[in-house]
Amino acid sequence: MTIGSTYDYPAFIAKHLPTHEASSWRGRFPGPPDLCFNYRKLVEQQFGIASATKPDHKICIIGAGVTGLTAARELLRCGFTHVTLLEQSHRIGGRHLSVVKSGQSPLMGSTPFEMGAMRMPLFNTTGETPTEGHSLMAYYCKLFDLQLSDFPNPGTAQVRSTGIYLREGLLDGQPEPQMLIWKNPQGHTPPPTEKLQQVYGKWRHFAELMTREVARIYGSPQWENQWASIVARYQALSFRDLVTLPALTHWAAENPGDFGGLGMSQEESAIFYSIGIGDGSWGAFYDVCCLYPLRTAIFGFSSQLQLVHGRVDTDGNPIPSPYLGVPSLKDCNDLDFEPPRYLGLAALDECLMFTQTSVNGLSFYDHCRNRGAGFLTDTSVTRLTKLDSGQLRVTYDWKVSSSEEKSERHEDFDSVIMTLPSWIIETHIQLENFSQNMLPYSIINAYKTAHWETSCKVYAPLKKSFLSKNKKIPQVIVTDSFVHDVYAYRYHDAYPYDCILLSYTWEDDATKLASFDDKTLVAKCITELDRILLRASNIKSPISPYIDAQNAVVQRWITDKNALGCAKLYRAGTYYEAVSLMKYNRDYAHVSGLYLAGESFSVDAGWTEPCLRGAIDAVINLCNTTQAEFNGGFCMDEYPEYQTRP
Repeated sequence: MTIGSTYDYPAFIAKHLPTHEASSWRGRFPGPPDLCFNYRKLVEQQFGIASATKPDHKICIIGAGVTGLTAARELLRCGFTHVTLLEQSHRIGGRHLSVVKSGQSPLMGSTPFEMGAMRMPLFNTTGETPTEGHSLMAYYCKLFDLQLSDFPNPGTAQVRSTGIYLREGLLDGQPEPQMLIWKNPQGHTPPPTEKLQQVYGKWRHFAELMTREVARIYGSPQWENQWASIVARYQALSFRDLVTLPALTHWAAENPGDFGGLGMSQEESAIFYSIGIGDGSWGAFYDVCCLYPLRTAIFGFSSQLQLVHGRVDTDGNPIPSPYLGVPSLKDCNDLDFEPPRYLGLAALDECLMFTQTSVNGLSFYDHCRNRGAGFLTDTSVTRLTKLDSGQLRVTYDWKVSSSEEKSERHEDFDSVIMTLPSWIIETHIQLENFSQNMLPYSIINAYKTAHWETSCKVYAPLKKSFLSKNKKIPQVIVTDSFVHDVYAYRYHDAYPYDCILLSYTWEDDATKLASFDDKTLVAKCITELDRILLRASNIKSPISPYIDAQNAVVQRWITDKNALGCAKLYRAGTYYEAVSLMKYNRDYAHVSGLYLAGESFSVDAGWTEPCLRGAIDAVINLCNTTQAEFNGGFCMDEYPEYQTRP
């Protein structure tokens, strides 16, 4: 482990663990702690999760992000033939947003800017290829032949050097400002200076103490009780509290949920705020429930993270794929939406939509086009009504982007899968005629009061000479300036330019940038980076000559009308409310007909894996409600339940 770099210890220790054989459907370490279940094993069966006995059951999926697309594909594989997918925007993918500079041929590779999710955990152990990880992300990457590489996180062997610039370059009281340079070619070199190494040591002691114990018991019949004990100990503490909580020298079996804290001083905490544990600054998360960073660091979400290049060949060009190169595509109402490019992380969403399934040989998109219904864009759902017949009426505005042509329509369904960010649900969708035994107010309150983080990303094209010839300016920079984390990296030598993430910020750090228009913000970030680099006595070189500011792209997720936030987190003391949302499908959906899926109803904010798991959870429970025949000997008795109280 290295401060500010990917925390790979969970993947390393997992390689040496014995296998628990309590159930063939149990998950293995590393993996998400709340539901220890092997989703990949269920989904990768030749004929999918189950075989529908009621193929005409009408299902509506609201939202064509990765959750909605996954649910649509897997329901089709199960044999459901009347699935409708509604999307408010003119593109699919949601917060998977891979932007390619305009004017590039769709048949040629080009550097994508990942304006949303960008680094993927596949939950593979050390020495295991990423696509063999026990995760849905690993399964789909392998299925769709997505090309991957190690993500260039700060302080890792994947970057040439990491620059650390804190307290205006005077962190260690040196006579003149310096940027600390950290080179870690083998992955074992600690960060420079005694102060950083002290912080590093305290984090490592805590993390390895906890990881060793949870890895040993994960997947065993005792795991749920162990996790419940950990939750009971830490769910009322913020991350800020955990950082200064006294450390323990050893774990005691008589108090299984207590691993102490990091034991940092206030000064060490301030440094840790900026440096973080695995993927840049963690300061924005200091006031969330400490279970979130614990989940992220200890259970594999920060291990061996991957950069998704897309569905490309060795030359970096998209390989032949459905609808690649078409100038436009039509939905089922003949409205245009963005065609696929199969570059970057968005390739995952495009493959879910456009690649054929093994069951009927059709993709979800082709299936919808053949039946003349089932996929609508520019469609904003405004109301869900539970009818006396038991069906749900979905009312929506069609052609919502055009005030002159917008019209209200509705259609009745047997089941509805809701995948939207919860703030959109609260502010855009009216729920009618749902009784308390269908949709308890505690559930509504839990998603209404959920905390969504803002995030801002500023990307720009980068001259190839920066990574090829520049020897002075670090490839990655971590700073307590308003730009915070800076990443420069290359997808392919043949692409005309590389990319630089000029500023990556969350929460208050992103909110403080909200008042600047995009052009001004780009200029401010470049000016600030130049100031820092010129001030550092060991650099004295500007970065601006390498950056194409005219083609920079800014994404602010909190003001994106299709998102209203980047990642859903939970405050200290609200963990059980968050878990109740994940339990909803098991407890209430068979009565209400409403299924909740996606990050809004997860506790693993900011990652793709919980979105995929939420989609499959909705499909599993919908199949159970409709008496579908599960494949591979699976039954609901094998499916663990979430625990909402100690």
